[in-house]
Amino acid sequence: MRSWLDDLVRLRERNTAAVVVTVVSAKGSVPRGPGTKMIVTATDVLGTIGGGHLELQAIGIARDQLATQSAGESLRRFPLGASLGQCCGGLVNLLFEPINGDVRWLRTAHELHRGGVPFVLVSPTCGMQDTSKAIVTADHIDDPARLLGASALAVIRDHLARGENPRWWCLDEGADAKAFFLDTISPCDFEIALFGAGHVGRALVRVLADVDCKITWIDARAEEFPRHVPTNVDIVCADAPEAEVDAAPPGTYFLVMTHSHPLDEAICARILRRDDFAYFGLIGSLSKRRQFEKRLEQRGMPRARFAAMTCPIGIAGIPGKEPATIAIAVAAELLRAHARFAARSTAVPMPTSTQIA
Repeated sequence: MRSWLDDLVRLRERNTAAVVVTVVSAKGSVPRGPGTKMIVTATDVLGTIGGGHLELQAIGIARDQLATQSAGESLRRFPLGASLGQCCGGLVNLLFEPINGDVRWLRTAHELHRGGVPFVLVSPTCGMQDTSKAIVTADHIDDPARLLGASALAVIRDHLARGENPRWWCLDEGADAKAFFLDTISPCDFEIALFGAGHVGRALVRVLADVDCKITWIDARAEEFPRHVPTNVDIVCADAPEAEVDAAPPGTYFLVMTHSHPLDEAICARILRRDDFAYFGLIGSLSKRRQFEKRLEQRGMPRARFAAMTCPIGIAGIPGKEPATIAIAVAAELLRAHARFAARSTAVPMPTSTQIA
């Protein structure tokens, strides 16, 4: 999935002014959580903060800022009640940041993100008249506007080390209280290795095109890959697809759905030798599963390893064998597996800070 940083860089390359709208805090029932972004230009909208009247009003505010060539960021509070025609009943604070001209922090943030370096993008939310930000990594700080003191930097580095979610944060230093939005930018933790470029594989890639994941799509048949693929897909045309199993990083979500049962079996054997994947799914029936288990066990695979293999794949209760239907059921299962994996990480409150609602 293309990131908002990618979108913003492309707009700057075309000298297109934009306003970045960010959810900095959310309370109660709300459409999207902190860190969600939408980029608004005079003619286009990239991303969504949840739709409805909230989004329509945010787009209008952003375009007013573009029309008046506003240079400063602004923070606005939106109760999601009758005045917005929404019945959620929650509360959202949105940060509006006009982006025009040369933006130093954007170049740095984009390079770090492309390089897979986790960092915190620190945005002041106290009415500054520019779009200055600080960028904090584990061992470096880029803070030309001198936004952060030593105590703030320590807290932000702790936030990064804990892998905490984006949040609006107030550092209370007596009369010099400062409010920041801490936007944690981390490498994608949802890496999928998809073996097979047949009908279901192609349908699944389409379904996952706008999901925040990275897909490595593997097949020996170059002609089976479509000419154009989503931005979150890397194609690997390999004579021996099973060898690509070892190249996948720990925590990979494996899906096996090639055109050949013997090839499926070889890939399965390779995957089951690993003990560090997040999910492993094999397309097929219970009969196919039993046949594979029998043959792999005869080849020395411990029977206990088969518990790590999901076959058949796809969440239960969705009938139909059309490629698109199967793809939707499998995508749902992947998303559920990823959510369960993420839920095992326990959030820890930040020290010496106040969280703003």
